[in-house]
Amino acid sequence: MKHILFFILFFTAVTVSAQTEFSTKYKSIPAPKFSAKPKKTPIPQVKDPQADNLDIPGIKTPNVYDNTSITPKSRFQIGEEKSKFTMSTETEFANPGDRYVAKMEKDLDKALKDAGLREGRGTLVKKNISLGDFKTKSQYFIVKFRDFGAIDGDLVKVSNNDYVIRDQIFLDSNFKDVKINLVDGFNKLDFEALNIGSLGGNTAEIQVYDDKGQLITNDYWDNLAAGFKASIIVTKE
Repeated sequence: MKHILFFILFFTAVTVSAQTEFSTKYKSIPAPKFSAKPKKTPIPQVKDPQADNLDIPGIKTPNVYDNTSITPKSRFQIGEEKSKFTMSTETEFANPGDRYVAKMEKDLDKALKDAGLREGRGTLVKKNISLGDFKTKSQYFIVKFRDFGAIDGDLVKVSNNDYVIRDQIFLDSNFKDVKINLVDGFNKLDFEALNIGSLGGNTAEIQVYDDKGQLITNDYWDNLAAGFKASIIVTKE
């Protein structure tokens, strides 16, 4: 028992002595001091989209049909003046194809008469007509005639420089040939209508060939009155 008590007292004394020595050698380190408080980060504010829309006024599309103050302009309004400037010789309502109508009607009329489908007096041509001017080295021309319409008794006289080569040729549906000798220089070949047929004016188709058989011209006259001529001018070089 005495030994146990002694041991407890000895252990207590050693423990107190050790704590005292440790506290004298080592001092506690004080906590650091801060001179300023940490800054606070502001929290971003979230705006309400519906609240912002309340501040924006609404946009309303105008109705041009209900608004009488708006009058659309039209380039077709009554009373609007149109530009009068033009470089065309045709009128405002002219058809560009009209310039070809006369020739087409003439060709069609010839085709119908050629087929024997049309013949009529119509308006007689009471003037001399020209079938062209030509230059050649040919010694003579071969001229062929025929009636391209209905056969109604048309007669033609042929001359060169007023010299009569054939005083009368009866025109039918077949070509008839006439040889015309050419003089040096100027030659005026005249084909005179001696009458008008029983169904209309004097009508004839003419073909002219040189001495080599080359076609010089192919033409015709229609409704030529009696006593008037169709002529060709030829210059022999």
